[in-house]
Parts: sequence; structure tokens; C-alpha cells
Amino acid sequence: MFHPRRTLKPRRTLKALLPLLVAGLALTALPAQTAHAASTLTNGGFETDAGGAATPAGWSEYGSTGASYTEAGGHGGGNRLSHWSSSAYKVETYQYLSGLADGSYRLTAWVRSGGGQNAAWIALKNCGGAEQRTDLPVSTAGWIRIVVPVNVTANQCTISINSDANAGNWINVDDLTFTPGTASGLPVKGADVSSLAKSEAGGGTYRTSSGSPGDALGILKSAGMNYARLKVWVNPADGYNDKARVLATAKRVKDRGMKLLVDFHYSDTWADPGAQSKPAAWAGHSYGRLKADVYDHTHDVLDALKAQGTGADMVQVGNEINGGMLWDEGSTDNWTQLAGLIDSGYDAVKSVDAATPVALHLAKGGDLAGTRWWFDNAVAHGVRFDAIGLSYYGYWHGPLSDFQTTLDDAAARYGKPVFVAETAYPFRLDSEDAHENIVDVAGELVPGYPATPAGQTAWMNTVADIVAAVPNGRGLGVFYWEATWTAVDGNGWDPTDPSSGNGWENQALFGYDDRALPAMAWFRHR
Repeated sequence: MFHPRRTLKPRRTLKALLPLLVAGLALTALPAQTAHAASTLTNGGFETDAGGAATPAGWSEYGSTGASYTEAGGHGGGNRLSHWSSSAYKVETYQYLSGLADGSYRLTAWVRSGGGQNAAWIALKNCGGAEQRTDLPVSTAGWIRIVVPVNVTANQCTISINSDANAGNWINVDDLTFTPGTASGLPVKGADVSSLAKSEAGGGTYRTSSGSPGDALGILKSAGMNYARLKVWVNPADGYNDKARVLATAKRVKDRGMKLLVDFHYSDTWADPGAQSKPAAWAGHSYGRLKADVYDHTHDVLDALKAQGTGADMVQVGNEINGGMLWDEGSTDNWTQLAGLIDSGYDAVKSVDAATPVALHLAKGGDLAGTRWWFDNAVAHGVRFDAIGLSYYGYWHGPLSDFQTTLDDAAARYGKPVFVAETAYPFRLDSEDAHENIVDVAGELVPGYPATPAGQTAWMNTVADIVAAVPNGRGLGVFYWEATWTAVDGNGWDPTDPSSGNGWENQALFGYDDRALPAMAWFRHR
């Protein structure tokens, strides 16, 4: 396992173990005029400090200065900045830039953190506007790139790396750049709310964070959500998530000024990596007939949405189609037929509105090889698509560093915008109903992200930061899954069984008291 101090020089070890006389000082930087001033970032890769340095060249320190130093083991070179001490510490490593031309800038940094701090963050401050602060993701498996935008209006800016940490907590930071360039934030900050209609029909209620009763979509919209995702089943046993129900919920979504992603499952029930069963009405149809079924069903739903003035803003042809769809005819064992089915859906979308982007969705958020294999085959078979959606659940799909690598690679390799079609995180582990939760023990959690409201919030901010950092502006956004699926009798997993329970209520964005949770703050992501 990676150890942050394995390359530290003996003399630095001794220094780090000295009593920290200034521990507990507030992390307020010295006045900018007394700090190093330059018009460009100096020593952003900490390579000037070969052999280690108590204070990195070009940088200043404040607080528990013994806890801030350079050492071997960089991201792109030989060295990195580290914060660590055997005692609790508060330290700021900062650099003041002056003589900047006013305008938009981007700070890029590669970071790692063992977690456990009271707080660890990078800030851009004294730039003429509000401080831009980004918490460091917890990542011990690999480096994570973060990008922080800022608008400079005072010809100056301070880059500030901060730790408010307990004994033994550590961060690594490397390869910082501060360059002109815009970063407009994520266009898509959405949530899947497919369960909402059935929840409300069963008596489900939703409240603001202060406890006032309200409309769930209105509460989410007020929190900053701008996109809703709705799944479509063909003829579900419970009558929910079919064309009629989707039309009704879509109208509510659009009435609140939000956009709409329509997610076609091409099934009467859940379609995912483990199941892609054909709708009962399509059973026994030939492959040629199935292509027509896909086209007709897709066109029918989208045309009805358009007719009522609530047209789709993006469409998924298939849901988590790792192994294909409409098994067995559309399995990845037969790419030619799978390509034909996907293209049939694509043609239907474009026939209703040629401007509507079509996304293909896999549950492979941390699987670089698997994502490449799938989309390389799709491209080789002429499959048409406009965007790539990936499910990423950190407790199933690998570490955050693998997620970033996969997302970045997909955007570059296929030249398409990428987004997280599904992610979620628990705010507690116990269940509100009698059904066992999908994630219900601490050992299933992502290290550094506890099952608490704060942990859920931190997870969503981290995922959003990684999507926002996709190069060339190809990070489209994130959808939270399933924001409104609280514990309500009758609104369970199985559409054929009214008594089935919900294994997801501890990952909703409304708590067991039905109040909006703090994690909704991620909708305001930059």
C-alpha cells in the first residue's frame, strides 16, 4: 500500500516530529504584499526542490510550517508537496501572483489524500471576487486532477493549499498550473426521479431542509438541479414508468424549467448489466421485427413528449448495455445485430428531432479496458451516438483515479462529451423499511467517505469535480440516482410485487424524516 512518507529524508523526519509550537493557528495567509509575488506560477511541480525542502521554492507557509515540505514521489516529475505531521496540525502553503491581466483563469492540480482531516482544500482567493474553494478528494490509489476556475478582477490572485488535519493525516499536491482559460461549470446537474410518481401515489411526502412540506421537483430545482432523468419501460406490471406516466412527470419537469433525459430500457422491467429481457409483447419476434419494435416504441414516446410541448433534451438508447440489449438477439455476442438495434433507436430519436443528442450508457465507470472494448466494437460496427454515459458507483466500480482515467480516455478516444449517467452514495447504513439495503455495512463504503450526510455531500462534490476536469470541456455533467426513492409501502424494487421493499432509501437525497439532505448542495457545483 502507498505510504506518503516512504521517501522522506531523515532530517525531514526529525523536523516533522518536533513539537509544533504553532499548531492550532487559524489558516489565514499573511498579507499578500509580504509573500512571494510573480506574474506566473513559480515551481508548480516542486522540481526546484530536489532533495526535499522545508519550504518549497517560490512558495510561502503559514501555521504549522513543519508539516509542509517537498519530498520525492511526484505525479509528473521527481518531487511533490506533502502535508503531514505526527501531531495535529493546521498549515497553509500559498503563492501570491501579481501583475495578472484581468480575465478568466484555471488552476489545475494533481492531488492525493489519505483522508481523515477536518478539512483539506485548495483555494483561489484575493482574486477580486469570491474565494473559489475545492475540497481535496480522498484518493490513496492514484492521483486525481482537479480544475478550479476563477475570474481575476484585481490583477492578483493567491493560490492556497490548506490542511486542518489530525495526527498522521496527509495530502500530496503536484503539477499545479495557473493559466488563462474559461471553465463554465457543468451544463448538466441532474437526478433520476423515475420513482417519484409511484412514491407520491403511495403517500410519500417531501420536505425542505427546514421541514416545510413541498413538491419534490420544486425542492430539487430550488437546490440547483437543472436536468431530470426518467426511465421508460414498455408495459410494466405496476403501470408506472410507462409512456403515460413519463408524459405526466415530464410535464412537471418542464413546468419547473428543467431539461429532460429519457432513458429507454426496452423492457417491461429493469434492464442492467445482469438482465436485458425483451418486453413480453415483443417475445418471439424476429430480429428484423425487433428493429422495427425499437424504432416504433422510441418514436412513439418521443413524439408524444414533443406533441405536449415537453420534448426530450437528451435520449439514452438502452440502459447499462454492457452486454447489449434485447437478449439474446441484441447481445454483444452478436455485434452486427446489436449495432442494428441501437441504430434503429438512434434513427427514431433523430426522426422526431434531429437536434436531440443520443447517449449510449454503460455501467463501467472505472473500467478503462472494458469501456474501450465496448466502444471500439461499437465504432467498428458503425454505431452512431452523440454522447457517452457511464454509471459510477465507487463501492462497485473501482477507485476514483480509475474513474477519472476512464472518463478522460472515453472523451478523448471517441471525441464525444461524457457524463455520469448514475451515481449515488449513502447518508446512513440502517434501513427505514424491512428490506435490506444494497449498501448497509461500513466495509462496503469508499474509504474516506463515511455514510453520513457530510460523506454523501463530499462524494457528490468529488464526482462532480472529476467530471468538470475532463479536458477540452467534454465533461457534460452528472445524474444522481434515484434522488426521490424514499421508503414508501408499495414502491419497491419489483413492479410485479407490491410488497417488495426498497434497498435504496439510504441513498436518496431526502432523509428518513423526508427532509432535503445537505448533499443537494452539489447541484450548485461551480
